[in-house]
Parts: sequence; C-alpha cells; structure tokens
Amino acid sequence: MYVFDKTKPIAIGCDHAGFDCKEDLISFLEGEEMAYEDFGTYNKDSVDYPDFAHPVAAAVETGRAAFGILLCGSANGVAITANKHAGIRAAICWGEELAELARKHNDANVICIPARFVRDGDAEKMLDIFMNTEFEGGRHKNRVNKIPC
Repeated sequence: MYVFDKTKPIAIGCDHAGFDCKEDLISFLEGEEMAYEDFGTYNKDSVDYPDFAHPVAAAVETGRAAFGILLCGSANGVAITANKHAGIRAAICWGEELAELARKHNDANVICIPARFVRDGDAEKMLDIFMNTEFEGGRHKNRVNKIPC
C-alpha cells in the first residue's frame, strides 16, 4: 500500500558515515522495483552532509521526488539541513515505531536515518514502514499546519 506518488522517484543521499547504509537501501529499493535518484555521496571519503541533504530536500520540495531518504552518522545534521527547506518535514528515525509515527502524526516526507545507530536490516524495515504508512490527519493535521513559519 505505497502511500507516496509511485510515478516519481525517491530522492536519496548521505555523507560518508551513511554510505554503506545508503547502498543497502538502494538495493532494497531496486528489489521493490522503486525508482530512485541517488544524490551521493558515492564513496566513503569524508564529505560535508549539507552538500547532499540540500539536493534531496530540494527534490522533495519541488515535487521532483515522492519523498526523501537521508543518512549520516547521527541523522541530526541531515535533518537540520533538510528542515531548512519550506514544506520539508524531515524526521530522525532509529526504530520502526518512530518511522510509523513520523508518517502517521507528522506527515514526514523525508526519513533521516542515523547510520551509526541502526543494525543491519533495520533501515530497510523502517523505510518499508515509512513508505507504507498514511498520515492520519485529524488532530495531527492542525498541528502539522502550524509548522511553517
């Protein structure tokens, strides 16, 4: 029950700390036959996370991508960066319940995963939940509507 627009790709990006996890998620997306656009990084050389978070957030912000996936060591840097973009609701998720609540209660459109703090296979589980959980609306819609400045 994929809740995002399947006609659009998923934007994905990371810094060096998130590289291995990003590659695992790309394999997961390919297995699910999901289109994606990889904004890098493309190896483990040290890089600056905003160089990858901004393009992912911009792709979601403009509607070019259905939603975004960002990874770094703690997920704090990419989440802070992505949330500077209008209309972006980037949520740090390190467990399945957080991924579900980010969608249900916050209508998150970018999942930020702390690569240094998730076990193998957990990122794929969180992504699957994120992609397939609907926003509940109701009382949560009023709260989400109050987020923009």
